[in-house]
Amino acid sequence: MSSLLPPLRPLPMKERISVLFIERGEIDVIDGAFVVVDATGIRTQIPVGGVACIMLEPGTRLSHRAAALAARVGTLLVWVGEAGVRLYASGQPGGARSDRLLYQAQLALDENLRLKVVRKMYALRFGEEPPARRSVEQLRGIEGARVRRSYQLLARQYGVEWKARDYDAQDWESADIANRCLSAATSCLYGVTEAAVLAAGYAPAVGFIHTGKPLSFVYDIADVYKFETVVPVAFKIAAANPPGNPERAVRLACRDMFRQTRLLDRIIPDIEDILSASEIPRPEAPPDAVGPALPIPSSLGDAGHRS
Repeated sequence: MSSLLPPLRPLPMKERISVLFIERGEIDVIDGAFVVVDATGIRTQIPVGGVACIMLEPGTRLSHRAAALAARVGTLLVWVGEAGVRLYASGQPGGARSDRLLYQAQLALDENLRLKVVRKMYALRFGEEPPARRSVEQLRGIEGARVRRSYQLLARQYGVEWKARDYDAQDWESADIANRCLSAATSCLYGVTEAAVLAAGYAPAVGFIHTGKPLSFVYDIADVYKFETVVPVAFKIAAANPPGNPERAVRLACRDMFRQTRLLDRIIPDIEDILSASEIPRPEAPPDAVGPALPIPSSLGDAGHRS
């Protein structure tokens, strides 16, 4: 019967829905479709081949078939805590490619090359060239000061009380609404960014500004977009102070904003642009290298033909 089904045709990363959150349901594959079954037995189909990242919150169970299908279509599964505050594990959709992983590691291990990459990240993030003759540590300090100032300015702009970026993940309800909204917003951005990093063939842990964490490179890339995308959304929702579940309001707003700004269309080209700032060409893949998890099919016509 499986041979009669058409081949999987997952969408390119840039054309996908950015992120979905699922809680309190069983995820399985029924009649070839990725579905969520809730406590009452109601099924909700999810077009998994058109989603970049699925966040699995507490109360969610995942079958082996569902995990296998998500891997086949290149959808990242991320197990997170309540409101997406803590990340526990993630399933790699295809994994890093050895040629790109070695290239990324080469840039991260050489201090001169690393500094060039960090300076490019700084320029993209703030729209200006960083100060000359500064080390990575010095640029990190300058960046931190500008980030704190940006939080203060946005809080003032939206009329939100703000003290600092600080919360206790073990006592989530005690956090102020601004920090809760910011945490929910950044979790959405990190999930989408990790999916793009993996789809591009790079390793999430090999960072340039951030180091020593499983998602260091994800944080590096996400920070390029953070203050033009999710942070204003978080402060806007915090200012509105919606009753009940502000985190859900933040997620919906972030999903719409990702679609409007076509963020997934930008991340992978920007990663290549950032790493190319090292002025070191990326090595060619060896002849026996495994290809991308989602190869681009050959077109039947010219560039204007949609195959």
